[in-house]
Amino acid sequence: MSVMNARRRPLIPRPRRRAASRTALAGAAALGMLGLTACGSGGTGGEAGDGVNVVASFYPMRFLAEEIGGEHVSVSSLVEPGVEPHDLELSPRQTAELGEADLVVYLRGFQPAVDKAIEQSGVENVAEATSCTEPLEHGSGHQEEHEDEHASEHGEGHGEESHADEGHGDEGHGEEPAEEGHEGHDHGGEGATDPHVWLDPVKYAEVAEGVGDALAKADPDHADDYRKNADALAGKLRDLDTDFREGLENRRTDTFITAHAAFGHLADRYGLHEESVAGLDPESEPSGARMRQLHRVAEEDDVDTVFFEAAAGERTAKTLADDLGLRTDVLDPVEGITDASPGDDYFEIMRANLQALRKALGAR
Repeated sequence: MSVMNARRRPLIPRPRRRAASRTALAGAAALGMLGLTACGSGGTGGEAGDGVNVVASFYPMRFLAEEIGGEHVSVSSLVEPGVEPHDLELSPRQTAELGEADLVVYLRGFQPAVDKAIEQSGVENVAEATSCTEPLEHGSGHQEEHEDEHASEHGEGHGEESHADEGHGDEGHGEEPAEEGHEGHDHGGEGATDPHVWLDPVKYAEVAEGVGDALAKADPDHADDYRKNADALAGKLRDLDTDFREGLENRRTDTFITAHAAFGHLADRYGLHEESVAGLDPESEPSGARMRQLHRVAEEDDVDTVFFEAAAGERTAKTLADDLGLRTDVLDPVEGITDASPGDDYFEIMRANLQALRKALGAR
């Protein structure tokens, strides 16, 4: 049994998420100018025998810390079961605890409250996930090439109403302005940032190796164990990547429709094309124009499924699916584990996602 399963608290459903404020976004952007971006930075952990005190910002970071740290660490999460991670608000006590941690593992820009608290805490050792990853090179089979091919195939037939121009792709998502989007979820346009790096197993493996290095710096006495565990976990993640690549071969279509634009990294890694119903803000209602665009997308790209997130409900996705005569299914962003999750840990949920994508895309 994994370390995570041994320590996981009782599961309760989480509430619907809310979009974060622009003020919080500004705070996160300001933090990006500070120096808390290294995968790991100097210092040593607590006294020998105490175990390394690790604070993780939310489930994907906690999973890494527990799997890599093993018996040498004590991991706590800032997100309690049932709390939507985007909505996290920290108490003064939690902020103080950050300053006492031997290591904090977090993802900058995903939870503005955490960004601000880390800035205030003065914590010495920080593992920031995005600083551990390399940019994904866009090559054959990736999303941008798909969009070029799609525009060439369909552009003349639709003229000014081509869904490639109206929102078929990650830019804009219909009529919703990018600046009104969900905090940290601007998935389209040059320079846009998608925070869901853990949904790309290759990038997540890079983060795992970075967390291993950070733990080794925080607790040099067990450095070999941390690096060995990180290498083993990275190997499992690369095996998962192979499963996705092979499992999605010979597919009928590259396009999938989701309720919320959370799967940009996954789509880009495997040459897929994500369309979202609500766009950047999962609480927003899609416009009539956006629904018409999705009608064309579904017809032209042979889409037969609309995905929703189990914990967030399927109302908007089901409305579109019913209108088009399509089915619905779950695609989980693995932001946390609840009773509604299609698995008990990261690997189980990701493999459930793979099977759902295989069915929706007609992979053989």
